[in-house]
Amino acid sequence: MEEPPHTLRKRIINTARAPAGSPDLGSIDITAVATVIVTSEDPVHPIDHVFNKHNQTEPCRWIAANPGEQCVILEFDKPQTIHQIALEIEERDVQRSQELTISISSDGGRNYQELIRQEYNFSPPGTTWERETWSVPATRVSHLCLQIKPDKSGKPCRATLTSLLLR
Repeated sequence: MEEPPHTLRKRIINTARAPAGSPDLGSIDITAVATVIVTSEDPVHPIDHVFNKHNQTEPCRWIAANPGEQCVILEFDKPQTIHQIALEIEERDVQRSQELTISISSDGGRNYQELIRQEYNFSPPGTTWERETWSVPATRVSHLCLQIKPDKSGKPCRATLTSLLLR
């Protein structure tokens, strides 16, 4: 008997209170093992789209409801071992340089260790898509945090994320 798919658990938090700092074989099923905490989400482009690729007939993505820096935190039910992080970002409309920082916590989200800092340049209609995969041997991860600065020059842009996959 097949189990019903899990529903993504999430909380939307106020940006002022944000803390600092498609399913694939072998990937961690985020909907089954974590709560997603996000500073904001556009109702038409909720964070669910990042983790529920198998339920969609057309490409979807998360878009923040508000311009400015955003935070997406995966709060795991029990500590996870992460070997690889893969993500995709799409920007169809605005020329910008987005900065992404990925950090992990092993102490319940009290302290974070930065793993990755990456910048992406988007120049629609030319360069609109970025895909990255990093090997990150990390054990006992209680929280994974993505800090997204949608435009380093300060344009009022909204952060986007198309997919996030952990193995």
